[in-house]
Amino acid sequence: MEKMMQKFFLGANSCTGFISYFEDSFKPDDYRAYLIKGGPGTGKSSLMKYLANYAIERGEEPILCPCSSDPYSLDGIIFEKSKIVILDATAPHTVEPKLPGAKEQIINLGDFWNSEKLYLKRKEIAAATAKNRLLHKTCSGYLLGCGQLLNGMLSATHAITDEPRAKAAALKLAKKHIPKRLINGSETTRFLQGITPLGIVTYADTIKNFYLNRIIISDPYGNVSNIFMKTIRDYALNSGFDIITVRNAFLPEKLIDHILIPSLSLAFITENSVFSLESNERRIHARRFMDIKALNGMRQRLNLRKKIARELIGAACETLSLAKLTHDKLEKYYIDAMDFEAVSLYAAALSKELFN
Repeated sequence: MEKMMQKFFLGANSCTGFISYFEDSFKPDDYRAYLIKGGPGTGKSSLMKYLANYAIERGEEPILCPCSSDPYSLDGIIFEKSKIVILDATAPHTVEPKLPGAKEQIINLGDFWNSEKLYLKRKEIAAATAKNRLLHKTCSGYLLGCGQLLNGMLSATHAITDEPRAKAAALKLAKKHIPKRLINGSETTRFLQGITPLGIVTYADTIKNFYLNRIIISDPYGNVSNIFMKTIRDYALNSGFDIITVRNAFLPEKLIDHILIPSLSLAFITENSVFSLESNERRIHARRFMDIKALNGMRQRLNLRKKIARELIGAACETLSLAKLTHDKLEKYYIDAMDFEAVSLYAAALSKELFN
């Protein structure tokens, strides 16, 4: 399954808590959704990997959605050709069916566990679950502090940004690259970065390998690129294109990082200290739309904020790493109680049902 494939996060450990776009990963009138329920270690990710491999052998090109709390595991797979989505529908990204049976099916891996074994380990499971929640709460505290610093930077740089000029330039850019169509466009929201136990994980290869036409806005602070992305987003939707809006993993409710238009193989990209492409495309530099004298006057303070924010993000990632170790212990209790032979038989049958 390690051939070239698109990867996105559907959720993010952000500066305002966990943000989920799992329900935005499929449109109920287009896709069939399979919502996997079950505890940690019950084989949700393994089931998805099995389905992905089976589908790849039959010509599918799935989009992989790793878990932001463990990028080696999957939280979801999107099969665009077959219009099927498979999701880990458990907390913190719980998804419940809106049209049960008609469009969404529930896969209950609890059917394959031994409840008596789990009952005998209930105290250990409760203790590990509580510890894991506490570590995630600690991580959220670090990220909240980081968010306050980043918001302060946005406020400071917003005051010295020529917003009308940036909007005009963005609109001109959009008109140059996006044709008009007499249909309605639609929007899907995802992430290309995640704050994870491994540090900040970035799936830049999704853009490099699947979007041939790339326009890069180089912006270390985020205000100018956000103006560009919001303007381009609105223009693309009004022009009748289906788009992927990639939000900022740190401040998803405020910042858009990228706009992707798959049908045009076109990507409008924000480049900064945590997301960059090694490419020869010409950059549009954010400083063109800022008061350079004022920026130079506040640069020392901005750099200090960035340094402290990086340290807080580092602490958050370290805490997520500790949470991952606790989660691994929790998984062992469920692994010992699972009938994985039965799960494997179920996976084989489901694969044939979906992709034959």
